[in-house]
Amino acid sequence: MKIILLGPPGAGKGTQAKSISNRYSIPHISTGDIFRKNISENTPLGIEAKKYIDNGQLVPDQVTIDMVKDRLQHDDCENGYLLDGFPRTVSQAEALQEFLQKRKESLDTALCIEVPRDFILERMTGRRVCPSCGASYHIKFNPPIEGKCELCGSDVVQRKDDTEETVKERLDVYERQTQPLIDFYKERELLSTVDGTKAINEVFESICTILGEPV
Repeated sequence: MKIILLGPPGAGKGTQAKSISNRYSIPHISTGDIFRKNISENTPLGIEAKKYIDNGQLVPDQVTIDMVKDRLQHDDCENGYLLDGFPRTVSQAEALQEFLQKRKESLDTALCIEVPRDFILERMTGRRVCPSCGASYHIKFNPPIEGKCELCGSDVVQRKDDTEETVKERLDVYERQTQPLIDFYKERELLSTVDGTKAINEVFESICTILGEPV
């Protein structure tokens, strides 16, 4: 089972990725993890990527592509994998297709968790966390009593990346980057979509149905 996971920030990709990985016994591969591992191990690709990161530059597509291609050839990917955060561009998607074709393999689906922009704004800007114990709340769905953590009594706070301005900016970037990718996979009849506004277990049930194994 070879899957690409798409979806905006706040769509619940992390939760669903973990469930998919467990159910189908395939590794959840994120580009962030690949970068950190290569850099920490001082691999040639990690050293190359670090040069750009240290200079505040974007890592070139080819370096990212080479890292992912290397990761997909590990033994734990023999039965498939779930790619999260790659591809981010059409050129990366084309490189992945070429890589798979050379190996006489194919992608099963590009799975997109769809959540309306307003829904994400409400979900993310309403989040609150306890800086002391890490407990999480939501001002609408799970409000803290008088702004206090129910576990340790500390004042809950809004994370900087959950402010409305930051969330809107992240969504704008996602939409610019991802719409061409969605079109790319739709044209190739590889795109599957699932309603991410439903309860977590319902979203997962829909995903399993798409993947051909209903819960």
